[in-house]
Amino acid sequence: MDDRTQITAHLTDADRIDRLRLIRSDNVGPRTFNSLISHFGNARAALERLPDLARRGGATRSGRICSEEQARAELAASNKIGVSLVAPGEAAYPPRLAALDDAPPLLGVRGNLDAMMRPMIAIVGSRNASGAGLKFASQLAHNLGEAGFVVISGLARGVDQAAHRATIESGTVAVLAGGHDRIYPAEHEDLLAALLPRGGAISEMPLGHVPRARDFPRRNRLISGASLGVVVVEAAHRSGSLITARMAAEQGREVFAVPGSPLDPRAAGTNDLIKQGAALVTEASDVINAVQPIMERPTVLEAREGDDEPLDFDTDPGERERILALLGPSPVSLDDLIRMSGLSPTLVRTVLLELELAGRLERHGGGLVSMI
Repeated sequence: MDDRTQITAHLTDADRIDRLRLIRSDNVGPRTFNSLISHFGNARAALERLPDLARRGGATRSGRICSEEQARAELAASNKIGVSLVAPGEAAYPPRLAALDDAPPLLGVRGNLDAMMRPMIAIVGSRNASGAGLKFASQLAHNLGEAGFVVISGLARGVDQAAHRATIESGTVAVLAGGHDRIYPAEHEDLLAALLPRGGAISEMPLGHVPRARDFPRRNRLISGASLGVVVVEAAHRSGSLITARMAAEQGREVFAVPGSPLDPRAAGTNDLIKQGAALVTEASDVINAVQPIMERPTVLEAREGDDEPLDFDTDPGERERILALLGPSPVSLDDLIRMSGLSPTLVRTVLLELELAGRLERHGGGLVSMI
């Protein structure tokens, strides 16, 4: 059972090096990467303009630009441990993840690469799960695996590891918050090794990157983005699993929740999800029946945010100041900036891009931005 998609890209070695250099340079995230590629045509041309654009955004010093030597060294080190760096649209890049507007421009993929192209269901939940929660997560994952799905999760303690262990034979994918050589938690290195022959692991982080607290929400968007839907087994209020569920909803993925006792705080988040409209799950068929119609539609790699909007670097200082005056520490949406400034979307996008490259802008979920 494969996800319905087509292989649409194949990078040359030179293109892969240039793309790696661009995404590893300071203040370049996936959306900024896409805007730069769209405007300048290729990564090499964008790299040449980075210092100038950062200065226009108010940078007081030049940001680090990844050198060709550094990029070649990362590629060689990745290949040495069996990690392939693939672009959206290439074989082994999960097709539903590739369709996101903030898909990693290069994704580190290891294991059975065929597993990456099969339909995935995410199972997430509490790290401090109950015995009943762990048992249900294992049973649900096993049944989904038998039905032909790859179970994807975050390799964390609790529900994540239960779902992975139950699908080692049928295929499971671990999404890493750090580099492929910095497994967290370290106690799950054996689990990762066991799941690689039939499943795999993915990460957007460079080798050597030790995961920090802010990296886990970034990882969570990959878990939900690669899947047809996300099942939350147990989650307390303000749980990271609820962040994954929110991201899934924003990405247009199905959200499922397993009900729990009102007396157990580990079920408070999942019960709230059901109140808010998440599909209630008591068995695998609840998930399978809901995603079956989605699987019958091919995954299309559409133009990403910014791809159909040109940039305009010929900005008037007064217009730039108008946009800067509207920005502050509180997140604001792009649509609101356009409306309140009275300026064109092209101009607003350009100024935001320059601010981001200068390290002065932070992007949030839901298309919100704020000044740093």
